[in-house]
Amino acid sequence: MTASMALFSVEDMLLKAASRQMPLGQVILMVGLAGMVVFSGMARSRGERVFHPVFLTRPLLIRSGFEVAGRLFYSLAIALTPLSTTSAILQATPLVVVAGAAVLLGETVGWRRWSAVLVGFVGVLIILHPGFDGFSALSLLAVAGMIGFAGRDLATRVAPRVLSNRQLGIAGFSMLALAGVIVLSVTGGAVLPDMRGAALVFGMAVFAISGYHALTSAMRTGEVSFVTQFRYARLLFAMILAVVVFHERPDVATLIGAGLIAASGIYTILRGNRRRTALRG
Repeated sequence: MTASMALFSVEDMLLKAASRQMPLGQVILMVGLAGMVVFSGMARSRGERVFHPVFLTRPLLIRSGFEVAGRLFYSLAIALTPLSTTSAILQATPLVVVAGAAVLLGETVGWRRWSAVLVGFVGVLIILHPGFDGFSALSLLAVAGMIGFAGRDLATRVAPRVLSNRQLGIAGFSMLALAGVIVLSVTGGAVLPDMRGAALVFGMAVFAISGYHALTSAMRTGEVSFVTQFRYARLLFAMILAVVVFHERPDVATLIGAGLIAASGIYTILRGNRRRTALRG
């Protein structure tokens, strides 16, 4: 999980850099197609279907819709807003999943975890600081992306567990390609990439594919309640890259908000794990 978070952070960095060389829609379309090709080849080598019929079931279609929204808005946020801010807001995804599971799926969430969820949402508001001079409406793109990813994770909980890691990769990267098509259809302006642009896209594809494979492996082979805590390593990696590569200087509000989100998220995961252990006992 830690490796996947490091890989995704580098992918985000390359996405931000590549979007300065060519249209954003073209970048994510190219990476999506590359991921589809790689995971399709991996699936075929294992004798698995490239297009599984379960892709067309209602839970998977809902999951795909949320994934398109998540990837679309998060990519826009990475390209148009500071990497540190976008990455910090993304860390609230598990908190939204907890709240959504309680409201939509009927899962039991005690007052302590609800309190932690509210603290995490306060952290998001501190980062956004709406109503103040530093507020940027573009930061809401990261919020929309975070909600899309949370919806994807909730839909995954009720989806049939018959897909392999390779097939999940095909589904995920096909949605990334679709998000690229949507952005490019609006902005237009596709160009033939130069050597630097092609290298950035190639690197982004390598890190995205490797990160996705590491993530699905962690979630399927490790204890979910344990490995999920290490998602917050992405915030540390992203902050370092934002400062070193893009010379960003996260303000105090961003650092405080990020700390609240990470602390409340880790507490929520640990509290949920303790509850499940008690129920099994």
